Amino acid sequence: MAEVPPTTLNETIQAVLNGNADAFLTIVHAYRPSLRAYLASQMYHLDDVDDVAQETFIAAYRGLPKFRRDQDLGAWLRGIARNKLLKYFEKSGRRHDALEKFRKDASTFLAKDLDEEAGRTGAAQLQAMLGCIHKLPERMRQVVRGWMDGGKSTALAEEMQTTVGAVYQLQYRALKLLRECVEKEVASES
Repeated sequence: MAEVPPTTLNETIQAVLNGNADAFLTIVHAYRPSLRAYLASQMYHLDDVDDVAQETFIAAYRGLPKFRRDQDLGAWLRGIARNKLLKYFEKSGRRHDALEKFRKDASTFLAKDLDEEAGRTGAAQLQAMLGCIHKLPERMRQVVRGWMDGGKSTALAEEMQTTVGAVYQLQYRALKLLRECVEKEVASES
């Protein structure tokens, strides 16, 4: 671990506290490798390591006035990282639960609509659903197509240049809009 020597560390901390925000980069460069290694050892999705590390450094920058100089800065950063990891795991769990709920709702919705009434009514519902998909905003259509193709949310988020959480939110809103639209279309044709 290439940590900043204590005299330089104290000088760096003082410079940051005196308003030199660029001085914090010295701390980031010195502690980033060990912090990333710590986070990578705790996380399953290595794509998220840099995000959590960045959140840790932002929190450390904001909390630097509370740092006691007799403490080990690396240990202090790991403590912040532990708290960020807990939030990450809570958020990941909620995202996973939301995705599973979306998949369950969508399959129930589609199965009900496609299996409940075979023949003309089922064909009308399918036609209404296809028309409703076409009416969705482009990003929601892209999410629905990705979901129907069985694509992974992480790949879809990357393709759409957004976060996985945003993809889950789009999926949820798209399903809700589709349900409302199909019900309205089928009711108007009855």
